[in-house]
Amino acid sequence: MTVLLFILRKLASALAVMFTVSLLVYLALEVNVGDVAVKVLGQFSTPAQRAQWLTANGYDDPFIIRYGRWLWSFVTGDWGMSTYYRAPVSQLIPDRLAASGILAGGALLIIVPVGLFAGIIAGMRPGSVLDRVISFISIATTSIPDFASAVFFSAVFVFWLHWLPGASTMLTGFSLQQIILPVLVLGFYSTGYLARVTRASMIEVMGTHYVRTARLKGASTARIVWRHALHNALITPVTVIMLQFPWLLSGVIVVEVFYAYKGFGTLLYDAALNSDIRLVEACAMVSVVVVVATQILSDLAYGWLNPRVSLLDAAKGRK
Repeated sequence: MTVLLFILRKLASALAVMFTVSLLVYLALEVNVGDVAVKVLGQFSTPAQRAQWLTANGYDDPFIIRYGRWLWSFVTGDWGMSTYYRAPVSQLIPDRLAASGILAGGALLIIVPVGLFAGIIAGMRPGSVLDRVISFISIATTSIPDFASAVFFSAVFVFWLHWLPGASTMLTGFSLQQIILPVLVLGFYSTGYLARVTRASMIEVMGTHYVRTARLKGASTARIVWRHALHNALITPVTVIMLQFPWLLSGVIVVEVFYAYKGFGTLLYDAALNSDIRLVEACAMVSVVVVVATQILSDLAYGWLNPRVSLLDAAKGRK
């Protein structure tokens, strides 16, 4: 019953968020019907052509009716035509989203093991030389934005060492060599952030009474970490990992544009640059779906790792 209530509450919250975002997106892009006609038909279209197009597409109706019609079309899978790519929007997004998923998956393969391992090692012996080195590197990586690390990695691996290509266009199909740099840039920032979170959580758990009791009983450090500390120390890092998906979705735009990678980020960038209204609307709504889904998974993971907190408590803010 608790799980059902949790799911219903999260679904209601997700629908409310998606409805609000959809209204804001539609207001921002289609409240001025004259601008819509210009963006779709081009700046060299005549006033008569724009008026004819607006009438044919129902833009003479009140705003609330137009919004309801657009929302229903989106829910039923009719996302309109892209004016820039000259193709249905519903056919463009899945492949591009999958391509960005490859980047995000590769980045997580770096972020999760490296960040957790570094944080655990540092948190086991706070104040040690190893802890200070890991903390310094973590702070340094989290202080460098994506575009700066992209320039740095390109300067080293492309122009200096000549090991990797400077673009990831994938013109001849999937290439592991071309995907290395985008994945490194995406993982560079988040690895240090996860290491810092894991370190703080590990230090807190290592100072609890049950860990001190285990030490007094003569348990080895390895046994204390694996049997007593690690499970509780991973509660916060795991939820942070789940919340990395929204960040990766936004950070991937900079990385994809920099390396000319044909993913969801470049699709949204091209749509915004060329005033492709239908494509921008669809990308915005897909982004909301991804963010809401990862937040639900984060709450589920938190409730699973911490049985003392119910799913309903996790949904209310992990109190």
